[in-house]
Parts: sequence; structure tokens; C-alpha cells
Amino acid sequence: MRQPFSPRAARRTLRRVRTTAAVAASSLALLALAACGGSTGEESETADGDAPLVYGVFATPLEEPWDGAIHAALAEAADEGEIRYQHVDNLSTADAMERALRDIAENEQPDAIVGDAFAAEDAVRAVAADYPDIVFAFGSGGKPQEPNFSVFDNWLQDPAYLAGMLAGGLTESDTIGVVGAMPIPEVNRIVNAFIAGATETNPDATVKVSFINTFFDPAAAKQAAQAHLSAGADVLFAERDGVIAAAEEADVPAIGMMVDQEEEAPGHVATSLIWHMRPTVDAVVAQVSDGAEAVDLGEYSFMKVGGSELAELNTDIVGGIPDDLVAAVEDKEAQIMDGSFVTPVDETTPAGSVDAGGK
Repeated sequence: MRQPFSPRAARRTLRRVRTTAAVAASSLALLALAACGGSTGEESETADGDAPLVYGVFATPLEEPWDGAIHAALAEAADEGEIRYQHVDNLSTADAMERALRDIAENEQPDAIVGDAFAAEDAVRAVAADYPDIVFAFGSGGKPQEPNFSVFDNWLQDPAYLAGMLAGGLTESDTIGVVGAMPIPEVNRIVNAFIAGATETNPDATVKVSFINTFFDPAAAKQAAQAHLSAGADVLFAERDGVIAAAEEADVPAIGMMVDQEEEAPGHVATSLIWHMRPTVDAVVAQVSDGAEAVDLGEYSFMKVGGSELAELNTDIVGGIPDDLVAAVEDKEAQIMDGSFVTPVDETTPAGSVDAGGK
């Protein structure tokens, strides 16, 4: 029996994932996957042969925190013997994703496949329809698809609101910079919650938002962050990877995303929005036993069920964090947890946001 869900243990696993590279494939089938344009990883050796085989299939490299968070939860489940786990990442086109999925479904016959479908929605759903006995659970902005395609998403509006409160209290210029992927609902609701939190602690704050139009381009994200700094921002929200490097160079605080990114810049990362995928993974494993379903798994990412949190505040950042600001954030967190405060969900494009991607 696995131990109860532990955010602390999850953070350790997330940190390990970010510092461990994927290794060579262990079978001819995995070599075929590599030919599709992805990178494969070794199967977990902790679980016994009766544990369900779960594949992680990812569009981006695992260095990208969104897919890294999913991978970390699957790796943790494998370490505890709950599943056998294989993965392939960096399937950057819909064609590569579809070829890999069909190869896995046909040759490996896993019990479940978990991944992200945002850049290949039609292809992923088509494969799932052809293999109704396999549990498919994918990050998606769409609805579940009968009989076996479940969806999840990073519902991080709660920690985003708290992070915004922190940013609003930290800024001295009353200007905060946000760099996001693209103005889609799952990004917008995080950015809008962040803005709402910032204006709670600082009604005079201006939050400047730019989108780079891709999920993974650290150089573009850094450049967009530098533009915010040039416009007077003195706190940055790194919804995309690359922003923290700009904050460190400019000697200003930053807020990380998806995983605890403090170790990337210990003197500058004030906190991070953390996505704990383990509750979602446990729900997917339960489907293997109970039978494939088409359900919305979004609720498993909410803070109240341990699916997300705000990382411990790092008071050692440049300029520090005032005690009264820490207290305000902690009080609001308690209200979220006991249900007395419900973070608004606003999926519209943030007002005044700009296109910084050129793609």
C-alpha cells in the first residue's frame, strides 16, 4: 500500500526530474518511438509484473515544467510500486504524436497512456477512439470523449491568486511583468487570478502581460521578460521557462511555475505555483481496475484536494518579504482551504496583453 500523498515528497521527486536526463530505450519498440522524433526513457524496475503498465507521452522535453510535473507524478507512482512506467517526450508535431501513440498502443499494449494533447488534440483523440480498451488521460482544453478519453488540466488559479498577492506586495515600482505561453483558457485563468491577487494587496499595481505563442522557448521568454524590466517591472511571474534567468540578471524577485523553482535562483525566486499531478495519476490508475471511462479529472488539481499549492515563501530573496505580507498570503490560503474564499475563474484574454512571440 502506498503512503498518503505528500507534497514534500512530491517536491523532492519534481526536483529530481528536473536534474535527471532521459536515458536510452530498452526495447526495439522504444527505438521505433525515437524514430518518431521523441526521446524515450527506461521502464521503472520497482513495480512487479502485475502492476499496470502506464506510458507517459509528452509533446515537449521534460525540462518544460508542465510535462515535467506529470512525469514526476508518474515516476513517483512507479517508485512506490503502483505502476510500471515508460515514457517518450519531445513529440513536437501532431504527426509524431500520433505515430508514437499508435506504436505504443499496438506493440506495447499498455493499460493506460497519460500525456498532453494541446498541440495534437485531433490526433490524440483519433488514436484513443481506435483503442477503446486502453485508458487515455490527457491534458486538454476540450471535453472527455466516450468511451475512454479522460481530460485534465492545470487548475492553478488558487496558488496563482496567492502568488499575485505576493507580487503586489513586493513591487516598489507598482509594475509587475508576466510572460505566458499563449492566450488560451488554461493560461488565461492562471494569469487573471494572478492579476486579481496582485490588485488585492496593491490596488495601484499595473500587471503587464506578454505571450510568446509557444509552450517552450526559454530564449523568447527571457527576451519578453527583459522587455517588461525595461518598462519598469521589478517583479516577474515566470509562467514560462526562461523568465527566472532574466530576473536573476536584473536582481529582482520572480515567481516560478509548475514546480518549485527556488533552486534555479535561490536569491530571487520568491515562491512557485506547484502542480501536484499525483491525485490525478491515482484516479487514472483506479480506472485501470474499474474500467476505462471518459471523465473530467480537473477537480484533482485543485488546492483543496492536494492537487496544487504555493511553494513555501522564500524570505531570503533580494529585498526580503515583509512579515505582514507573509501573514496576508497565509490567511488567504487558509480561506481557500476552508472554502470561505473561492478564487474567481476568468478564462478571457487578459486586458492589455501583448503578443511577444512573433510566431
